[in-house]
Amino acid sequence: MLPKDDLLKGVENTEILTRVLDKADQAIRTWEPVTTDFLSPPELYEAQAIFARLTDIHTQAQGGYPQAERQRLTIARSEIPLKGQDLPLALLSVAGNFLFDTATHRDFLGSLLGTGIVREKVGDIIVLGERGAQLIVVPELVEFLQSSLTQVRSVPVKTKPIDWSELQVREPKKKEMTTVEASMRLDAVASAGFGMSRSKMADMITAGDVRVNWKPISQSSYALKSGDLVAIRGKGRLEIGDVMVTKKQRYRISLTRYL
Repeated sequence: MLPKDDLLKGVENTEILTRVLDKADQAIRTWEPVTTDFLSPPELYEAQAIFARLTDIHTQAQGGYPQAERQRLTIARSEIPLKGQDLPLALLSVAGNFLFDTATHRDFLGSLLGTGIVREKVGDIIVLGERGAQLIVVPELVEFLQSSLTQVRSVPVKTKPIDWSELQVREPKKKEMTTVEASMRLDAVASAGFGMSRSKMADMITAGDVRVNWKPISQSSYALKSGDLVAIRGKGRLEIGDVMVTKKQRYRISLTRYL
């Protein structure tokens, strides 16, 4: 049995992580890989941080495509390979004529949950404008959704499974940049990366709109490091790349902003 009380110290998503650790215990006990439901980015980050401290199990996250936000985590004993395992995901097309009644991500999610399923069974929703959307879900829901998901807003839809070769995902837009700062303070680096004043960034940090590695940070003086991910609600994400100290003892920081 895993030392859950110790592993859960300081985590934000205690209830979800408890269930994930229950899955890990099952994988250790049965010698069979097990897969969680879909995890949000903060939940996945905390789960992977916990498993990085353990040597007897390893994990593999999958969401259907590299930049998927919601992903399932497959957990197994270290001796059991995870490569080659069946993809624990299914891809559905939700097709309809949305030309005169445009549906948003919220509309598709609302119709999905209206069938009685829970959010944890649904991964990313890729909205295709007037043509409908594509859904990534757990495989066991495919038949149910084919018969149950028949309308989104006022538009009749046909829901059916499709091959992964039909997945329509745009490559994320990103901007590479370099900044030189006197320190690695969150307000200084993030204001440069997001192209806003330092005072406005400080206000957003105080308001709770800024997360570092998916944890809310309320201190402008928080020190960033290479590999950190800064996310701001409505503004996108900023990845901290290589950091070099100049001759004048300033920090030359490589940044990647995802728009």
